[in-house]
Amino acid sequence: MEEFRRAYARLCAAPQEAVLRGLRERGAGPERGRLDLAAQSLSLETCGALGRLLPRAPFAELALGDCGLSEEGVKLLLHGLCSNTTVKSLDLKGNNLRIVGAEALGKLLSQNKSIRSLILEWNNLGVWEESFSFFCQGLGANKFLQRLDLRNNQINHHGAEELAVALKQNASLQELDLRWNNIGLLGGRALLNCLHSNKTLKRLELAGNNVPSDILKAVEQAMDHNQDRQNILSETQRRTHILSKEVLSLKDEKTKQFLDLMDTIDKQREEIARNSRMSAAQVSQLQEALDEQQSIMNSLKAKLQMTEAALALSEQKVNNLGELLKATKQEQTSMAERHFVELQHQKQEGADREDKLMCDLAAASEKNLLLRTQVDELERKCKVHQDQLFQVKQDLTNTRAELKLRAVQAEERLEMEKKRFKQSLEDLESLRVKEVNHMTQHIEASERSMQDRIQRLEAIRIALEEELSQVKAAALTERGQAEEELIKARNQARLE
Repeated sequence: MEEFRRAYARLCAAPQEAVLRGLRERGAGPERGRLDLAAQSLSLETCGALGRLLPRAPFAELALGDCGLSEEGVKLLLHGLCSNTTVKSLDLKGNNLRIVGAEALGKLLSQNKSIRSLILEWNNLGVWEESFSFFCQGLGANKFLQRLDLRNNQINHHGAEELAVALKQNASLQELDLRWNNIGLLGGRALLNCLHSNKTLKRLELAGNNVPSDILKAVEQAMDHNQDRQNILSETQRRTHILSKEVLSLKDEKTKQFLDLMDTIDKQREEIARNSRMSAAQVSQLQEALDEQQSIMNSLKAKLQMTEAALALSEQKVNNLGELLKATKQEQTSMAERHFVELQHQKQEGADREDKLMCDLAAASEKNLLLRTQVDELERKCKVHQDQLFQVKQDLTNTRAELKLRAVQAEERLEMEKKRFKQSLEDLESLRVKEVNHMTQHIEASERSMQDRIQRLEAIRIALEEELSQVKAAALTERGQAEEELIKARNQARLE
């Protein structure tokens, strides 16, 4: 508020002390969101400075009632309020607003998006029909104003018709005060007809406008109908909000379950990966052992080949010795027998070595078979883990399908609620139309009966007047006869 006061003092060449004092008091008081300059006579220069500051004014309420504003001053102030986004309530009562004021107010209503309450009582907006028509156009284009006070503005039935056209277009106004104007029968009917299309207006004051009581009652019924409609709409919105919250909570719960399930799947995947790594490590170890056994078997085969080669060499030596024995059989019989014994002994050793190698080969084969059995067991475990993973994926798919089904069911329930609400609104609208038609027919029948009764009374009055004239004529005749008889009697009496 202090910054606003300094800016006003800087922009205004001759700042008004009352305005500075009001700004200083509001800046130090508890109502910092309200600027009250009511009953202060604001100069044109002050209005211009305030109009330049109002687009960034930090007030929520602005009271300018009974300030004696000129037409140009009002135009400057309202031009500054056109781009304001903080002022919610504007009070301009008792400023004798006329042509320029009405046009500036129409421009304000068509451009401003923050004002919710506008007080314009004790002005002269309805005197000039063209400017008031411009004001009504701005009201029809406004989508944010909720309360409008137009008491004592000399609005006639033409202005009421312009207001009715604006109310057909306006969808935000909830309260309209038109008391103590000159709306009359035609204006009341125009406002009543516009209420068929306006469903947001909840309060319409028409006292002191020479509007017939039946129209006032119809307006009151329309206001009650709009109030009931707003209550039903708010209740439906509340239920829709509750259902939305329930759907969101259900979605959050299912999302949490889904995330928990995904965490479990991730953990199982990690466990499977760890088991796979362990299995791979075991398989690699078994493969290394198998390779080692294979190398041992290769070495044993090499030894066997060497032994066979040695045996073949021994046999060749035996043959050579046999030939030598044949050559020297006689000379070296004892030596041949010894060589033969040695040869047999070597054969026995070769046979023993061959049996031993065969036993080692069988043992290696058994170890290889055992390793293959372990590999098969590991493959079976991997297959079981894969089956479990497939089952988890299937459960996840089923859960997703169930979530989608529940979401669809919730949407169907919401759609059914919407349809039921729409049907109830249509039923209420048809009931209201029937009641209005019934009241209209009743009023027309009453008017016809009253006209017939008036005609009958008029006929009776004419008949009574004719009868009265006849009675008067008869009385005059009788009076004349009586006077003649009296004259005769007097004459006779004189003669006697």
